[in-house]
Amino acid sequence: MEIKSIFGENLKRCRKAKKLSQEQLSEQVDISVKHLSALERGVTFVSAELLERLAVSLEVPAFYFFVHEPEIFCADTLLNRVDAIIENRLVKVINEIKSDIRQTR
Repeated sequence: MEIKSIFGENLKRCRKAKKLSQEQLSEQVDISVKHLSALERGVTFVSAELLERLAVSLEVPAFYFFVHEPEIFCADTLLNRVDAIIENRLVKVINEIKSDIRQTR
């Protein structure tokens, strides 16, 4: 599968997962619906600037659009588990810091 097709499929999948119409997303990233449609169909390719706007708007890392099996990054999968691990570790570190501060009083 060529990179433009992978990008387009992932873009469309992500847009739909966020329950956005092509009109809504194209407005958010300041492109025409026609341009967005061409990107989703793999007819045209994305610029670096537009890639960044799409990633920010859809709240995914930019590399998501280029992964052949992006479902590993979808809801309740790898990224959510990684987020939970990070959050748990941060909470532990914060509590340790608070404890250290209390002990220095």
